[in-house]
Amino acid sequence: MAYAFRAPTPLLKDELDIVIPTIRNLDFLETWRPFFQPYHLIIVQDGDPNKTIRVPEGFDYDLYNRNDITRILGPKSSCISFKDSACRCFGYMVSKKKYIYTIDDDCFVAKDPSGKDINALEQHIKNLLSPSTPFFFNTLYDPYRDGADFVRGYPFSLREGVPTAVSHGLWLNVPDYDAPTQLVKPLERNTRYVDAILTIPKGTLFPMCGMNLAFDRELIGPAMYFGLMGDGQPIGRYDDMWAGWCTKVITDHLGLGVKTGMPYIWHSKASNAFVNLKKEYNGIFWQEELIPFFQSVSLPKDATTAQKCYLELAKLVRAKLGKVDGYFIKLADSMVTWIDAWDELNPPKGGVATANGPPKK
Repeated sequence: MAYAFRAPTPLLKDELDIVIPTIRNLDFLETWRPFFQPYHLIIVQDGDPNKTIRVPEGFDYDLYNRNDITRILGPKSSCISFKDSACRCFGYMVSKKKYIYTIDDDCFVAKDPSGKDINALEQHIKNLLSPSTPFFFNTLYDPYRDGADFVRGYPFSLREGVPTAVSHGLWLNVPDYDAPTQLVKPLERNTRYVDAILTIPKGTLFPMCGMNLAFDRELIGPAMYFGLMGDGQPIGRYDDMWAGWCTKVITDHLGLGVKTGMPYIWHSKASNAFVNLKKEYNGIFWQEELIPFFQSVSLPKDATTAQKCYLELAKLVRAKLGKVDGYFIKLADSMVTWIDAWDELNPPKGGVATANGPPKK
């Protein structure tokens, strides 16, 4: 008797959205079709809303442009950046799924050392579904992976780990360098594939890159605000950095974990270093004060949700970073607006969302 082959159901098929910010046709999705096609896509179109973005056939998606963002959020749309990939966080807000994976449109499927295509999404999901160990470092890295475990001397009381809120992936080919490093190493490429995943320890900040990133939207989504960047703002290319610093402080406070390492994607092109320098110029100076600020942040014990933590953080940004530059007062206001908009579109269970109609498709 012949039996029909049935492909296994992809992990979290109905619980995860893929968010993609873009200004161009999404031909890159063809390389991801075997891995992405079963999932729902949220495409956030930046730039001219009258431009038509072509999406390959066969993908299930919703597309939002600037007009849609304004229609749905009204005056609160001021918190969503324009002409910057930071606009992707609007997709986080309108999603109704538990998990988010976000990727840039110049990122393609990478290969592992054996030549096999890497299913980055599947590895992110595995990272998110296994615990993190932020309170004590395991020298064999992630103890929950096959072939690994806790090493001798690791406290048994900490071996259950904590929920993983963020999975931060890496890149082969073009590394995520800042403009000064790009200028002095214009031809450098990352060819090292390191088969490792580790939890970032509590109290340690990290530079989060948004082009290969997954997170638990229910645990940490409200903290994943990519700030005010791009058009009309004095800074760019720090959107994911800002979100990463805020998120790490909040996950530390809430007892959640952040993993980094695998999976890898293939980052295909380096952006213009001189254009990047113009965008990053203020941030390069400001980060020398931002990092000590985040290292010293202490959130109150009654801040028990990501929303409450983020509002407390907004107060501190206004009070302390407002002295660095007036931009941070504006940013603090937008942080509050972001939470207001998030709560409006994501009311507590039993509440009613007030979004004004469906997106374009």
